[in-house]
This record gives sequence, structure tokens and C-alpha cells, in this order.
Amino acid sequence: MAEVRIAECREEDVDLLERHMPSPGRSAFHARRHERQRRGLSTYLVAWLDGVPVGHGEIRWNGCDAPEVRARHPGCPEINALAVWPPELRSRGIGTTLIRAAEQRARQRGHAAIGLGVEDGNHAAARLYLRLGYQDHDCPYLNRYDHLDRHGVRHEVVEHCRFLVKPLP
Repeated sequence: MAEVRIAECREEDVDLLERHMPSPGRSAFHARRHERQRRGLSTYLVAWLDGVPVGHGEIRWNGCDAPEVRARHPGCPEINALAVWPPELRSRGIGTTLIRAAEQRARQRGHAAIGLGVEDGNHAAARLYLRLGYQDHDCPYLNRYDHLDRHGVRHEVVEHCRFLVKPLP
């Protein structure tokens, strides 16, 4: 496999991301993340392979939205929306490369730790995060979000998650 390149999302990347990794329904997933980055609230990282986006992850500098996570880990930036696409590219190091890039940026900003949420049923992701040094501090929470389907109907999603934290040397 060719080398994966990680770069911050640029405005001109949003349409390309939509073509290769479409937002669910009409959620404008990539545009919303790019807008948060433009406002300085996050950094939206994109993994590129041979000029094609194959993964993404957003560093939310203000941390996780869940109040129980904010109370337990104040000031801890969160890696959010980590994904590799298409599925056949998973387990080839792309997710690890995105995580390492996020950790590096958090270190450069002077953060002592970084965290991420993992859905209770996502055992493969949990194994990866634990292998990379993330620790489970018994911080369960409900991840809530919604999206518009292609007909404009809003759907609420609720996921049972736990927040994992990694100290950054």
C-alpha cells in the first residue's frame, strides 16, 4: 500500500470528501467539520492515499460534548468522527496514522492528554485505542447526534460509549 498522507481539511477538499465519503443523507458532515475548523474550534484531519480521501478525524479542542465527560476530563481535547473508508482499507494503519497526527497536534498545543469515545459494541476500535495507549477511566456516556436523511427527515442517534484518555508525554 502507498504511503498515507495526513493533512488538515481545506475548503476545496469538502466536495472531494463528499464524492468519496458521502455524508449520511443531507447532513453536510464534512462541511460542518470544516466550518468548525475555520472558526478555530477544531482541526479536521483527512487521510489521503494516492490523491483520494480515505479517512478523517476531527480534533475538538473544547473536548467532548457530553457533560459527564467534560466534568471528568475538563480541558481534554477529543478525537471525534474517526473513520476509514472504504471498509476494505480498515486494519491497514490508516486509523493509527490519523490518531498519531491528532496526538502530535495536541502535544504541539501544549495539551497533557487527548481522549476519544468508543461505542460499547465497537470492539475492534476499542482494541486499537487500548493498544495505542488510551486508558479506560470508567467514564460511560451517551453520544447523541442527529442527521437528515435524503428525504429531509431528522433521525436522532443515541450510542452508549465510554471515553478513553491517553496522556501525552
